[in-house]
Amino acid sequence: MKPISELHNFQGRIFVMTGGTGVLGRTIVQSLLAWGATVALLSRKKERASQLFQDLHADASKALAVECDVLDMEGLKASLGTVLKTFGQIDGLINGAGGNDPRATTNPQQPFFQLPEEALRSVMDLNLLGTILPCQVYGKYFADRKEGVILNISSMSAVHPLTRVVGYSAAKAAVSNFTQWLAVHMAQEYSPNIRVNAMAPGFFLTEQNRFLLTDRETGALTDRGKKIIDHTPLGRFGKPEDLVTTLAWLLSPGSKFVTGIVVPVDGGFSASFGV
Repeated sequence: MKPISELHNFQGRIFVMTGGTGVLGRTIVQSLLAWGATVALLSRKKERASQLFQDLHADASKALAVECDVLDMEGLKASLGTVLKTFGQIDGLINGAGGNDPRATTNPQQPFFQLPEEALRSVMDLNLLGTILPCQVYGKYFADRKEGVILNISSMSAVHPLTRVVGYSAAKAAVSNFTQWLAVHMAQEYSPNIRVNAMAPGFFLTEQNRFLLTDRETGALTDRGKKIIDHTPLGRFGKPEDLVTTLAWLLSPGSKFVTGIVVPVDGGFSASFGV
């Protein structure tokens, strides 16, 4: 039996990530680099990705910033060529691009019936198509290679639809469903060595949800934030580093018989009904 250190060895492995400049994405990128992996970071603003690598003191030979919009198919194809030209191969794809839009969030001044179509489309496209399109481009490469791993980022709002964030909840539910569909499709049609899984983070404070969970001026919990903590058995919001062990497991050969699952990392929120 192989030692656990060998099963979770990331030396020489090359990952492409979208949405890596946010709060959670930054920790994922930092972890991969610390484990010895090489990371190509796709971002609409290349300078943000480059700055992240500088902030993390990344080895230039193991870090590549690529300007790319996850909703632009031609740009995604170009990014694949850039990464392959630079590193020669790709072992995994992490779809971290996503987020919510306050304009697609209900509140007393903005009822569901008046949510702008543009805002709803934007949230649905970013979270769902922003996951599917990279899977089409990079998944085709894995299909040709007969090997690869894809990790999508879902959400607890996919399991228990949350009030107010209608577009985000619907999109993340679709991401979870798509993850299961793609796992079966890739294994049956192309290779059992291609795995597709997802993580479903619970409540982590990010730039997208901070305005819902904490007061802008005082930083105190809003009523919504208090309800979440009351329904989280571990009694706190998640910290970005809480994701990394699950990340390592799902991306490593240690989970080579695991595909088509969505792993909650939520402090017990999905198990609690508050009673």
